[in-house]
Amino acid sequence: MDLDTLLVLLVQVKGSDLHLCPGEPPIMRVQRVIRRTRFDEMTAAEIGHLVRRVAGEERWSRFQRDLELDMAYVVLGTGRFRVNVYVDRGRVAACFHYIPQMIQTIDELGLPPVLKQIALAPRGIVLVTGPTGSGKSTTLAAMIGHINEHRPVHIVTIEDPVEFIHEPRMAAINQREIGVDTHSFAEALRHVMRQNPDVILVGEMRDLETIQLAITAGETGHLVFSTLHTLDAAQTIDRVVDIFEPERQEQVRAQLSITLQAVICQDLVAKADGTGLTVACEIMVMTPGIRNLIRERKTHQIHSLIQDGGDVGMQTLDQHLLTLYQSGVIAAEDALARASDPQEFRFRAKIPLTGQEAA
Repeated sequence: MDLDTLLVLLVQVKGSDLHLCPGEPPIMRVQRVIRRTRFDEMTAAEIGHLVRRVAGEERWSRFQRDLELDMAYVVLGTGRFRVNVYVDRGRVAACFHYIPQMIQTIDELGLPPVLKQIALAPRGIVLVTGPTGSGKSTTLAAMIGHINEHRPVHIVTIEDPVEFIHEPRMAAINQREIGVDTHSFAEALRHVMRQNPDVILVGEMRDLETIQLAITAGETGHLVFSTLHTLDAAQTIDRVVDIFEPERQEQVRAQLSITLQAVICQDLVAKADGTGLTVACEIMVMTPGIRNLIRERKTHQIHSLIQDGGDVGMQTLDQHLLTLYQSGVIAAEDALARASDPQEFRFRAKIPLTGQEAA
């Protein structure tokens, strides 16, 4: 079975992921739904052979040692794929995630215009959060692309692996890959200041050291972008603070209250017309009121300030879902499934109860 043919087919059916699992035919995720193909079932040996061929001997040796491997793979004329190779009950398995060749703009993605303003902030930390597969990397690529088009700055990205490839326009750009160009996010961040960056993208804040170094970079006049797997802005702040030892948490709250610029929490929702997915997001822009709430350990009150902050581009997830529903982009059932308060959302959207729900 030819891997490139499978990946081309994945793109043709507008899928996002190809799963190679022992004892299964190739599986594709299309609009978030898992679909088994009609190809033959694959053995662990077949999957191992395919992966070893695309990984090369050095990466394959690393996989045999670590039992995990992240890398990128390119199919000419089709695009790049983020690859994760792993072990399933002693057998090799893999997932290939499609990364489009073209970097879409903030407008093309249907993201709120305030993201353009956030992207051009002079310094600080911007966090894009959400569950796996929610489009965080795509949003970050659009924001880095906006900087590239509008600011003559030096951008350094640290990724695992490098996903979207940015062609330098107004900015100078270096893209570094974990395991190829550097050993870890923390190791790269320890040395990045000597590379004279203005903007730093950290693919993911995975551990305490990476988070501390990212905060320090934001404090020293750099604009830092990164991601976390959190669902709303208040939870994002609490997650960052809670990773530190109790005796350091007050200091971290003070640092965040100064350096944080914005938090964008997002998820993907199926379009009502069945043509794909659209992004729904909560946006928190730092205001004096929010900075005070962070310092005073009152993050539970942040939601109310976001709700009332439309004049500076803020919105809750439910507010954005309501806009998408009222404009006909998403269906009622999908909006209700994503809403943080479905009952309140139903009332505001004037969605009637079904017969079963009324009973």
